[in-house]
Amino acid sequence: MISMPKDLPDDPVLLKQLLEQMLSERASDKGKIVHLEEENALLRQRLFGRKSEQTADPATPQMALFNEAESVAESVDEPADEEVVAPTKRRGKRKPLPADLLRIEVIHELPEHELTCACGCRKHTIGEETSEQLEIVPMQIRVIKHVRKAYACRGCESAPVTADKPAQLIEKSMASPSVLAMLLTTKYVDGLPLHRFEKVLGRHGIDIPRQTLARWVIQCGEHLQPLLNLMRDRLMESRVIHCDETRVQVLKEPGREPTSQSWMWVQAGGPQNQPVILFDYSTSRAQEVPSRLLEGYRGYLMTDDYAGYNALGAQSGVERLGCWAHARRKFVEAQKVQPKGKTGRADLALNLINKLYGIERDLKEAGDEHRHESRQQNSLPVLAQLHTWLEKTQPQVTAQNALGKAISYLASNWNKLVRYTEAGYLPIDNNAAERAIRPFVIGRKNWLFSDTPKGAMASAQLYSLVETAKANGQEPYAWLRHALERLPQASSVEDFEALLPWNCTPQTPR
Repeated sequence: MISMPKDLPDDPVLLKQLLEQMLSERASDKGKIVHLEEENALLRQRLFGRKSEQTADPATPQMALFNEAESVAESVDEPADEEVVAPTKRRGKRKPLPADLLRIEVIHELPEHELTCACGCRKHTIGEETSEQLEIVPMQIRVIKHVRKAYACRGCESAPVTADKPAQLIEKSMASPSVLAMLLTTKYVDGLPLHRFEKVLGRHGIDIPRQTLARWVIQCGEHLQPLLNLMRDRLMESRVIHCDETRVQVLKEPGREPTSQSWMWVQAGGPQNQPVILFDYSTSRAQEVPSRLLEGYRGYLMTDDYAGYNALGAQSGVERLGCWAHARRKFVEAQKVQPKGKTGRADLALNLINKLYGIERDLKEAGDEHRHESRQQNSLPVLAQLHTWLEKTQPQVTAQNALGKAISYLASNWNKLVRYTEAGYLPIDNNAAERAIRPFVIGRKNWLFSDTPKGAMASAQLYSLVETAKANGQEPYAWLRHALERLPQASSVEDFEALLPWNCTPQTPR
């Protein structure tokens, strides 16, 4: 109900204007309330709901996250009796242990007194049964003692000669390639902060301060820079490069507050069968950063709609692609604030977007030519239907609510979103970059921040190396140890090329 002021003007025109103004203000206030209610609903969903965009399973309580081991174990137990009505999940067939693991045979024989049969004859072997059990040997720490023999001639006074020691990655350091590889693996693959690795070593009686560990990390990044340069050369050969960025905090950045936000940029691409993932640290999120990182690139650029990529996308030879995963995500948020049990406009948009993804799933194993033909036949009609719906719906919604924001995003990015149908090798979304950056985000939850810019740059270098190794099917520790052992002897481009993850086959140490 509208509250009317006491002193109303006598002029009908002024009275009409006053009433229209009051109605407009009320409508504006109502719109703000709806907007706040939607934001509150989305915030509660992000805090307490499932992170997946899939429909939540009411049978899976949130508290199950806190007793994962118990809930998983209970889910595979057999039912206690026949009165249990709910179906139980059957245990899957056990996967065989990898064939390349070291096998130690333990022979089990009958005791001597059981080898004599009741008839008096001695039993003999007719066969055997085998089963395998996994064993883990705790981390072993040992010392390599280098003894350099010195030689001299007794017949003359020539100077003594001492045998050479193989060149080391970090000269005059106690860290062997295996120690450095383990250090880098625990931090950049397993997300273990340096102070925790310091405690792990301490349990074995080894006292190495985290400052020393941090110095080793930075030195490894510097020595491995030639490999990163070659990886960037491969990246620039890509037909498509995926880009994304995420926050990182550096405490001792000159001229900046410790609470200032810096950025970690990721680029994913590379030729076929030679995937490359590169991280780069910068204090800025400005458009100069991606323009500098990909200077001279010619090809397709897949990003979200962040304006920082506009300058790069405007360069000659660079074609910008839009991410359907981001577009879909916004309609998922609009769906969450719809009245429960009712189908709305967000559901209609999601249904069409899901059809596009269904086409892509069916083409997962297809070649580029077949994928392009199928997109022309199947995806373009769905896109046309979605665009017709978009043009009809956009004038009917407000830009302030969740649905309006989703529609505005779709409309403003439409030309970039539909470009993936131009060729069979073009991706439908930027999930490759989001997958590439996820290990960094997970690790950041453990180590929280970098102390210095050198540490942040080293993190960028080493995340690049381990993620590229993983993308090429390498076991990170084995590849790092292989590269660190041979890096001191590398002196030519060919030597460094031989150490790239797609050019070597390191053996896992036993």
